[in-house]
Order: sequence, then structure tokens, then C-alpha cells
Amino acid sequence: MAAAEPAVPALPSGGGLGAPSGTVPVLFCFSVFARPSAVPHGAGYELLIQKFLSLYGDQIDMHRKFVVQLFAEEWGQYVDLPKGFTVSERCKVRLVPLQIQLTTLGNLTPSSTVFFCCDMQERFRPAIKYFGDIISVGQRLLQGARILGIPVIVTEQYPKGLGSTVQEIDLAGVKLVLPKTKFSMVLPEVEAALAEIPGVRSVVLFGVETHVCIQQTALELVGRGIEVHIVADATSSRSMMDRMFALERLARTGIIVTTSEAVLLQLVADKDHPKFKEIQNLIKASAPESGLLSKV
Repeated sequence: MAAAEPAVPALPSGGGLGAPSGTVPVLFCFSVFARPSAVPHGAGYELLIQKFLSLYGDQIDMHRKFVVQLFAEEWGQYVDLPKGFTVSERCKVRLVPLQIQLTTLGNLTPSSTVFFCCDMQERFRPAIKYFGDIISVGQRLLQGARILGIPVIVTEQYPKGLGSTVQEIDLAGVKLVLPKTKFSMVLPEVEAALAEIPGVRSVVLFGVETHVCIQQTALELVGRGIEVHIVADATSSRSMMDRMFALERLARTGIIVTTSEAVLLQLVADKDHPKFKEIQNLIKASAPESGLLSKV
């Protein structure tokens, strides 16, 4: 006999549970746990996912896909979250792992991949460790993207104060170059651009800084169900300790830490690929063996 659905405790008007004005109390359920919290009025799917990650991040297996469900009083059970749902009143939601594991984890194909180049700007040159090396590798990745027809999205952190993307990085043919103040690259314009590209499953991410903009971008993308590949030889920070621990943390969440050559060869996949020779010419000279190597 199925267990009775636990009742949501009555909450005082105006939020309850100490919720600030303008927020709505929500009971977040995962596995055998149920934790009360609050989200802004009008919060949708993305904010609910972020809240689940903040409440249960250490227990969520990022190698699985999930579905968010809403408890429907009308049916007396959970139903899949309706399309376009926003939180307007006290409710109960749960995160349900699908039983099928992601067998495609780590696969890259040109038709389902986008490259993200993060904040490779002039003012960072003297501060970022091995900046010249990651510029060189970043440029190689952008050349590969052009050869394979992969869309590229570029951001620049506060360019008015920090300058534009370095001249060595050729931005010819990129889909989007956006200024930002937010650390993550996941801006509304970026989300709109991704929505215009059919079948996007993977993002190849590189740039600076590993522990700030790269890390926050990767976590936001994963929260949206996108597989993230961070190119270790094309990302750095001012501090190698920050870089090292960021990469370790990201790898533990299921994000793939890889190299530029591995990415490019995975994208062609076969020596008979019509673009293999052009990609081979790009990687004939190995990526710089800098101090980044011992600090991954």
C-alpha cells in the first residue's frame, strides 16, 4: 500500500517560514527528504533547479537526468511540472531521477556542441598565470570551431574597464560577443542564442578565471541540463590554488575536464572525416606544456 502523501504544514500569510516579502514558501522534496525554503514570486523552472542544487547538491548524481514534479491537489499526486510554470502560491515540488543513466556522457558532436570563450581580455594579461599559453590554445579552439562549423559565444567582463578580447584571439565568424558584469556567461542573450540552435547538448568552455567565471558558468549550464567540457589547457586564474581546487570541484559534479586536442579529435571522431586533415594541421604542434600541467 502506498504511503500517504505528507501534508504541507500550514504557513502564515505573507510567506511564512521566515520568508521575506515577495517570496513564496516551497517544500523541496528529494528522495526521502523534504526541506522547506522560499523562492521569489514568479520563479520558474531554472530557479527551482538552482534551489534543488543548493539544498541537495551533495546528494544529486549529476550523471543522471531529472524531472521536476509539482504536487497537484486536484489529482492527489505529483505531476510533471507544467510548461511555463511559475511559482505564485505555496506549493510542494520534488526532483525525480530518471532510471536511465546518461550513456552519452562525454560524447561530443559538432551538431550538438557550442564553444564558450570567457573573458580573454587585455587587462587580465599581466595577472593571469600562463595567460600567453591559454591565448594560444584558445585561438586553436576557435580555429577548430570555424573549420567544423561550431557556433562560438564570447563574453567580455566589464570591457569599459577591462578592455576587449585580446588581439591574438580571432573573433571572425563568432555567433555572439557580449559585454557582461555578471560572472557567469549565462546571460539572457546567451540563453536566447542557445535556444536558436537546435539540439544543443554540450558546451566546450574555456577562458578566465577558472574559479570564478568559468566555474559559475559551468554550474549554471549543468543546472540547465547541458553537458559541460572545460578545456584545462585553455583556462587559468591569478592563483594556481584557486584554479586547481575549482577544477577538482567541477570534476566531482560530473563536469568533464579535458584538453584542447582531446576536444578537437573527439569532434572529428574519424580520420575519414572530411575536415580531419585541417584539424590535424591545427594540432601538429602540441599545446604548450606550461606550469598549468602540474596544477590541474
